[in-house]
Amino acid sequence: MPVPNWISHLARPLAARLAWMAVQVTVVGCAGSYPGPDSPASCYLIDADGYRIILDLGSGALGTLQRFSGLYDIDAICLSHQHSDHCLDMTGYCVARVHHPAGPRPRIPVYGPAGMQDRLVRAHGLDPGHGMPEAFDFITLEPGTIEIGPVRVTTDRMNHPVETFGFRLEHAGLAVAYSADTGPADQLVQLAAGADVLLCEASFLAGPDLPADLHLTAGQAGEHASRAGAGELVLTHLVAWNDKAASMEQAAATFGGKLTMATVGLPLLR
Repeated sequence: MPVPNWISHLARPLAARLAWMAVQVTVVGCAGSYPGPDSPASCYLIDADGYRIILDLGSGALGTLQRFSGLYDIDAICLSHQHSDHCLDMTGYCVARVHHPAGPRPRIPVYGPAGMQDRLVRAHGLDPGHGMPEAFDFITLEPGTIEIGPVRVTTDRMNHPVETFGFRLEHAGLAVAYSADTGPADQLVQLAAGADVLLCEASFLAGPDLPADLHLTAGQAGEHASRAGAGELVLTHLVAWNDKAASMEQAAATFGGKLTMATVGLPLLR
């Protein structure tokens, strides 16, 4: 009996399946608020024709990142906001870059909200002029569009208690949007308009008395993806105490397109 196409597709090595893609996105960490039993906190690896961008580097993500990329093969970093589950592993990455046995590695750009360098210096516990500025060139984000290597990156502020940026990354005719942390936000719909993939936080399940302007429910994630006309919705920022099946069910009720639950190692645009 012939092997079904989808089985033979999955059986091929990952590199072979994705070699033809100009953009490869890999979920490195998708746990919300703190690392879970099967995932570090937020981190995504974008490879655009060999140019590698890390999108957030949250608690526990640095170790898992090394399963998918060499630490010195990263070209740029984008940090959405200053909460530890999105940026704290920058401290370990600083050590890896500054104290390499062959000498400090070249500085790479880090794009993030105002004050990101100072926040990470404090987290690292070093004097202000040491460590972080030696490893990274910090660039303050503002809403708008910039070029990072070959990638066109559009950012806007999300609906979260601290300054937080969502992202749209475009290269070779493909677009990936990332919500970071947000409550309901028209800006997210605009960033994700027509995107091939929307990585959208789904921290809450529907229920009474949820905090306002903090996070999305899975159903709200689906609503944002539907309004944006996204091709695929990937639920992420998954808090360990939530029932994942319930999250998928609630998102499916509001989004009729391709729906995926983020997991470590998940390749997108596949």
